[in-house]
This record gives sequence, C-alpha cells and structure tokens, in this order.
Amino acid sequence: MNPIHLSWRRAGVASALAAAVLLGGCATQRQPYDYTAFRQAKPASLLVLPPVNESPEVKGGIGVLSQVTLPLAEAGYYVLPVSLVEETFRENGLHTTDDIHALDRAKLREVFGADAAVYLTVKQYGTSYAVISSNTVVAVEGRIVDLRSGELLWQGKAMASSAEQQQSNQAGLVGLLVQAVVSQIIATSTDAGYRYAGLASQRLLSGGMVNGVLYGPRSPKYGQP
Repeated sequence: MNPIHLSWRRAGVASALAAAVLLGGCATQRQPYDYTAFRQAKPASLLVLPPVNESPEVKGGIGVLSQVTLPLAEAGYYVLPVSLVEETFRENGLHTTDDIHALDRAKLREVFGADAAVYLTVKQYGTSYAVISSNTVVAVEGRIVDLRSGELLWQGKAMASSAEQQQSNQAGLVGLLVQAVVSQIIATSTDAGYRYAGLASQRLLSGGMVNGVLYGPRSPKYGQP
C-alpha cells in the first residue's frame, strides 16, 4: 500500500477515536444546574418542612430533620427553628408529613413569613444485612420552593453509605458473617443512620456543592458563581 495512503488512513482512525473519546466524555459530564430562578428570587429565610419518610425505618424522618439546619445555616440562610415549626403544625392539627407537604404555599408564607420552603423526602434510611455484609444507607431528595411565587428554585438528591468506608476483610467467611451480624446489631441499636443522615444532609444542602444550593445572603460567598 502507498505510504501516503497508509498515513492518511492512520490519521483518519486516530481522528475517529479522538472524536469518540471526546463525545463519550461529553455524554458523561453533568449538566450545570439552571439557577436563573434561584438567583432572581434571592431567598434569605428558609422554612424546612418535616421530611416525608418513604423508608421502612420510622426514625428516618426525624433523623434527617435534625441534621438539615446546620448546612443551610452555614450556607448563609436564616432557617426557622424546626422544633418551633413542628409545634406550630401540631397546634393546628397537622400531624402527618403528607398533609404538611400538601399545604398551600401562600398559607405557609402567611404563618411563618419565610421566603422559601425546603421539601425533603427520605428515600432510604437504616442498616440492612446481606449474608456477609452489613450496610447503612441514607438517601435524601430535596427541593426549594419560593413561597412568594410558588416557583421551584432548586432540587437535588444525595446519599451516604457506610460502604464508602468499608475495606476488604481477610478474616475468612466465618469471620465475615460474624462481623456482619455484629455490625448490624450495633448499627440498628445505636441508630447508625443518624450519622449518615448528617453526611447526606451536608452533601445535599451545603453551599458551593456541584449543582447544589447557592450561598445565601449571610454568607461571605454570596453571589459568587
């Protein structure tokens, strides 16, 4: 074959491979979140509603609720005290999270005076046992809605798992079984989900995360990209 034609063929193959790699990389990149509504709304105060708990663990809702104020406050928002909010709902005969999440946003604005509300759903919470492993998982979804306009400002999801820190064990099959059972008993009796609820809440609601919540007006980073 003519060396010139061979050279051109090789160049064509190389170009095709480069294009394929480039396209593949673009396909796996996360699309940047559209913060247009968030930036225009400029919420300063947030009302965190009790989370809807879709996990089988009854402590899932309170475990997550107790953790979410910190990352939002550190992000630069004034967060209404969750205990005061819960007490207000109870005094008005609202005891289920589904009923609370279904409340009209104008009524929430009238009662609490917050700029926006944080709606949370606990998808997973607790420890599960699977033959030779025991894993604690907390998965949460959230959205922020403007109580003045009803517009969705932001939504996201995050997860934390004990599997992230687990390392291979060389104790043999019996050792693995014993360790898994013991780990599950300890994790369940001490509510290990509480720890990972904190980590999941930080990942979901901290300012400055990729596609996460924007910094609020109390943060020195407010208004930064």
